[in-house]
Amino acid sequence: MMSRTLSICLRHPSGLLLAAQVLTVMCDPLMEGTRSGRAGFMIFGNLVLALALWVVFRSPVVNWIGWMLAVPAVTISIVALLGDYKGLLDIAYLLESALYFYAAIGLIAYMLADTDVTIDELLAAGATFTLLAWAFAFAYSVCQHVVPGSFSTAIDPQAQRSWLEMLFLSFAVLSGVGLSDIMPTAPMARSLVMLEMFFGVMYIAIIVSRLISMRGQRRSTELNASESVRNKIDGSETAAP
Repeated sequence: MMSRTLSICLRHPSGLLLAAQVLTVMCDPLMEGTRSGRAGFMIFGNLVLALALWVVFRSPVVNWIGWMLAVPAVTISIVALLGDYKGLLDIAYLLESALYFYAAIGLIAYMLADTDVTIDELLAAGATFTLLAWAFAFAYSVCQHVVPGSFSTAIDPQAQRSWLEMLFLSFAVLSGVGLSDIMPTAPMARSLVMLEMFFGVMYIAIIVSRLISMRGQRRSTELNASESVRNKIDGSETAAP
């Protein structure tokens, strides 16, 4: 059973990354309120970083770039957590944002290079979406520390928004549903939100539509092949005495 599970994970690391991201979304509300919870979130986040690097290793992108971003990001995150250096956390968030963008680009390159739609491509599509959402959430977190008051809500509008709020905003903008109650107020924040809107639209237009088109072409090819075999069988039966 263990060997089969390991084999599935090795064949579909994109699915493992997607599952880790979804699990983080579910567990983050339970971890965010306490110091130990934030420590647990950071440890789990570092695990997701390792998974992101694992996925990038399978794609045609230069792998050492990922390690150059991941190693200092993890190190600075641990130092900031243990020493309570909040200023260092901004640097870690900036590096993690760059790493998630890098991993997303690697997965997009992997999907565009393939000529057939498999389960792994579908899982990679979902994982890429979450990677982009995380990347922009980290970028928003850095933005609000560089420019205080970048994001506002009806309740306590001047307060710094939490990580979960930034992630919620990122998912709302990237998916295009527009359900977030958090509004960008500073020019830099508005620029980041506009960029994420553009990324979300282009992701649907290029990646998702291509996967749907490839799936339709494969189905059409299978139907044509089946029809050809049927015609040959019918022809041989007709020619038989």
